[in-house]
Amino acid sequence: MSNPNWVKIRTYTDRVRAEIVKQMLVENDIPAVLMNKQDSSYPVFGNIELLVDREHQLEAVALIDSFSEEDLEHED
Repeated sequence: MSNPNWVKIRTYTDRVRAEIVKQMLVENDIPAVLMNKQDSSYPVFGNIELLVDREHQLEAVALIDSFSEEDLEHED
């Protein structure tokens, strides 16, 4: 897959949570990237977008939905 066709599937305000979800996808062989659109001097403004390759969109959403918020917060 040399030229992924990225599609936004989630938006976060918490960078740590976004990184956890992205890593979960990558560990399950789903290409994922984060696009940080937060203000660099005041990160309360803006969002972090989670993007996946269009071909893996449904799989990624299903995987994220299969975990509760508590599962994502307590991963070790």
